[in-house]
Amino acid sequence: MTMPTPVAEIVLAGPRGFCAGVERAIDVVEVALSVCGPPVYVRKEIVHNRHVVETLRTKGAIFIDELDEAPDDATVVFSAHGISPAVRADARRRGLRVIDATCPLVTKVHLEAIRYARENYSIVLIGHRDHDEVIGTLGEAPDRIFVVANAEAVVSLEVPDPSKVAYLTQTTLSVDDTRDIIEALRRKFPKIVGPSRDDICYATQNRQAAVKRLASDVDVVLVIGSANSSNAIRLVEVSRMAGTRAYLINDVKDIRPEWLAGGTRIGVTAGASTPEVLVSETVAALRQGGAIVREVRVVDEDVRFALPQELEQMARERGMTVPSRTAMRQSI
Repeated sequence: MTMPTPVAEIVLAGPRGFCAGVERAIDVVEVALSVCGPPVYVRKEIVHNRHVVETLRTKGAIFIDELDEAPDDATVVFSAHGISPAVRADARRRGLRVIDATCPLVTKVHLEAIRYARENYSIVLIGHRDHDEVIGTLGEAPDRIFVVANAEAVVSLEVPDPSKVAYLTQTTLSVDDTRDIIEALRRKFPKIVGPSRDDICYATQNRQAAVKRLASDVDVVLVIGSANSSNAIRLVEVSRMAGTRAYLINDVKDIRPEWLAGGTRIGVTAGASTPEVLVSETVAALRQGGAIVREVRVVDEDVRFALPQELEQMARERGMTVPSRTAMRQSI
């Protein structure tokens, strides 16, 4: 790739890339392949990143859209985005060996939806109706949940009892956009209640804070992530809202030289489903002219989630120990 103008500096956002929920989900598939042997069936993309999915596919993972695509004796992994109770019940009915890789932070939202529904609240779920995470959460109480994607939708929203309304949010949204929607909900439903702790995941917030800082320091921001990755798309939006041009790329091959025209300081970040190897490849291409590289870090992350108990049980039943998670993920 030939740069239209020499790149003097490459600035990396920190943190960027894999969050704890994504690391856990990838580890679940890797360990399941080691313990159970291929093939292991994965319902939906385990995380929204093409590179990750293709790498796991070469190791024996088979990605399916629905459970009826898996044979009756299959081992099936549920993706990090969560599933509806109907999918879980279907798996039990068929006797499938199930490993649930749902991110614990998504599970938190599901549990909140169940609690509010039991207490007869109307639940406003802030998010995108076609996103896997929202589909799963909506399935917990479809007759009580109303999905809104923006503040404008709140204006026409009608619920059975305006005095008993709760809100929840998709974990990967823009913090700023969510704040606007919550404010609109509070104006319309003064007695609305919400979760005791913000549903937007820590990693989403950290990556958005990092890209805000990054955007103020560079001419152009490249966000590495898949087009169906909600959190990666939000990073592009956050940069543009800060007044800095930003572009979403799957990998270095997607970069168009004209995007970088007139820019000598290039910012690079990655969505929470993006492996660091794609960042390294992008940086290597950008610094061909000898650009210096530095990092702007807003916070250090040390969150780690345990593997699902059912996976540990499968290993014990086979007289095996669970392989090292760090070693297994080195090739992703």
